Amino acid sequence: MYYLKRLKDLRESRNLKQQSLAELLDITRQQYSLYETGTREIPLHHLKKLAQFYQISTDYILEITDEKI
Repeated sequence: MYYLKRLKDLRESRNLKQQSLAELLDITRQQYSLYETGTREIPLHHLKKLAQFYQISTDYILEITDEKI
């Protein structure tokens, strides 16, 4: 799961708490934490919503590319 570090880095670079992103995704903070730690894979619809929120490509989150857009 290559996206773990990018998810955390994106959140921290914007000074966001896990709770804020959990609310965006309509899940619990604990559930979001499981995504960042790799305990649970992030569903595609949540990945897409995060990419839209950060205004970046899903390929960037997944470390397919280093281009944000």
